[in-house]
Amino acid sequence: MSFNVNDYDFDFPESLIADYPADPKDSARLLVYNRKSDTIAHTTFAHILEFLPKDISVVLNNTKVIKARLFGMKMSGGKIECLLQKPLDLTTILVSIRGKVKENTELFFENDLSAKVIKLNSDGTRCVNFYHQGKKLSFEALLPFLENQGHTPLPPYIKRDDNKDDEKLYQPLFAKHEGAVAAPTASLHFTDNLFQKLQEQHDTHYLTLHVGLGTFKPVDVEDIREHPMHSEYFQITNETATFLQSDKPLLAIGTTVTRTIEYFVREHQQSGECDLFLNPANPPMRVNHLLTNFHLPKSTLVMLVSAFVGRETMQRLYAEAIKEKYRFFSYGDAMLIL
Repeated sequence: MSFNVNDYDFDFPESLIADYPADPKDSARLLVYNRKSDTIAHTTFAHILEFLPKDISVVLNNTKVIKARLFGMKMSGGKIECLLQKPLDLTTILVSIRGKVKENTELFFENDLSAKVIKLNSDGTRCVNFYHQGKKLSFEALLPFLENQGHTPLPPYIKRDDNKDDEKLYQPLFAKHEGAVAAPTASLHFTDNLFQKLQEQHDTHYLTLHVGLGTFKPVDVEDIREHPMHSEYFQITNETATFLQSDKPLLAIGTTVTRTIEYFVREHQQSGECDLFLNPANPPMRVNHLLTNFHLPKSTLVMLVSAFVGRETMQRLYAEAIKEKYRFFSYGDAMLIL
């Protein structure tokens, strides 16, 4: 069992990074790995139900991605880009700002929306308050402004501007609770028809984890066990909690669902901040099967996959995906671990 971060690295051509999703969405490719038989199958997402055990239940993340990217300017006229991360309290928002700002710098956006920088953090993030016509806004009061003038926060490795289509494509079909600034990407492959069939054939449950920008942060310590894991707000309903306390086999749709379930199993909390780091030293206790996309080298997500299959098998599966030219990352193809 290796804990050296370099053992979770791999090379892949940048041409495999997906800038757009497959069309239709369920035409994305699907690599199916069966741990019992140690076999790999190649198919498309439209055929996923053919591979799922009949008695399996499915858990999904119903977070909703907000239009978290705002473009504005300072009083001097200098342009800035503000990317919201999450609310810290009723009116204080953690953000990333592209453009030089100081404490007390005022930022101006469309429709009389403004913000004031109240703290500069050592990690480069900023704390701000938002205002409309001089009135301080709560996070909930800010959401309609974001919906009206914000931009879809596409991941940093997608080197293009967002467009109108991304508002729908970078969002689960069943998105409900606003707060994520990154999509739970394993969910993005479902079409209406396929999702309806999933619900007809399998018991489905929901939880909420508001995915943050920390999901894109690479591990930059030599020993992965020393990595300070980012935290994200989660909430689990009583119905889902009751199911999770059973021993019924389940498929987690994505790494966010997996982390939330495993945090609940360990901490017995139905809401709060999830900062669980799953890796080969801390494998899953409750989740039986995983659907996930292909992730960044040296990322906590690659280490989570390794917690299910082992590091060497993870490297083998990724090498196979690269050889077969699977598309990587948020808008890319998927892998089903049985």
